[in-house]
Amino acid sequence: MSVVVRKDAELAQDPLIVHRSRAMSELCAQAARVAAGHAKVLLTGESGVGKDLLARFIHSRSPRALRAFIAVNCAALTETLLESELFGHVKGSFTGADREKLGKLRLAHDGTIFLDEVGEMSLPMQALLLRFLDNGEIQPVGADSKTTQVDVRVIAATNRDLNSMIAAGQFREDLMYRLQVIHLHVPPLRERREDIRALIDNTIAQSGRDVRFTDDVLQALERYQWPGNVRQLQHAVEQAIWMTPRTVVAVEDLPPALRQPGARSVLPARERRRQVADDLYGGLISGVYSFWEHTYPLFLNRDISRHDLRELVKRGLATTCGNYRAVVRLFGMPESDYKRFLNCLASHDCCVDFREFRNGKSYAPPPQTTFVSTAEHPAPA
Repeated sequence: MSVVVRKDAELAQDPLIVHRSRAMSELCAQAARVAAGHAKVLLTGESGVGKDLLARFIHSRSPRALRAFIAVNCAALTETLLESELFGHVKGSFTGADREKLGKLRLAHDGTIFLDEVGEMSLPMQALLLRFLDNGEIQPVGADSKTTQVDVRVIAATNRDLNSMIAAGQFREDLMYRLQVIHLHVPPLRERREDIRALIDNTIAQSGRDVRFTDDVLQALERYQWPGNVRQLQHAVEQAIWMTPRTVVAVEDLPPALRQPGARSVLPARERRRQVADDLYGGLISGVYSFWEHTYPLFLNRDISRHDLRELVKRGLATTCGNYRAVVRLFGMPESDYKRFLNCLASHDCCVDFREFRNGKSYAPPPQTTFVSTAEHPAPA
């Protein structure tokens, strides 16, 4: 039976966090304690683990629960648009009068604002956010001196390693300290496999279909590494539910990447945290994953981020000494996909400069991301 955490029944917006693992039980207990105050919270964890759900959980348990919860995806907007989205803007109308569009910070007054993927903010935007956190004042874009004081609880989330970004000069250390008054880390799904069946049961119940999964399917889903975590699992289960014409979901009803024998038998050398890009890289070069059938759909479904895809490309370029054509072959694609691959990267702003890898040094995946196979004939590395 799955465990469901819910606030008092009268608050309908309180989210459900379905789990069975001890790790998530402890995390929910910590989040409930944190919710009682007004301190800023930084949520970390890989893409798809449910950081947005935990943010809503904290808001719904807080004294601000009856006020607005505003979510902003910092990676989805350019610097200029993000500034306008957060702080609002003032512009002249056709009648000559000023017209103001309220920003998300003002709309979240007395409530909570959730800054998702805060690690993707540019340095100038980080400076603007830092100034707001220091004085609580917002100044709309285009306003000369007009400022407004707002009271907003800030919850931020990232799948990036902010300490590494600080060392690289990509993130402000003082901003991290302002955001990380309280730090909660959401573990990846592969580190809490006890939650998988509970999440499957919940997804089936929400679909409204009277279906069940065979034991072989459940075992395959439990063995899979889930680089896209809970979001990817839910997508895979939904696809299997609606694609099968029967009431029993069998292995052949699973998405191709999940029903391949290699995908079911590949396990990490040791259970530990590691970068999503290393998992994907190991799966691609071993032939377990397909770029177009597995990795690219993960990106389109936001199960992995632009950062993850860029890091994956970097590993390929380091291995091939900066040769994009060789990366196409390394990732198991036919050479005819060369232009398609480059166009895909360019259209999603995921291109990586090949010149920095033309030094003759090749990349080797770190020891903690080594894949071992339990199959009788392991896939070639």
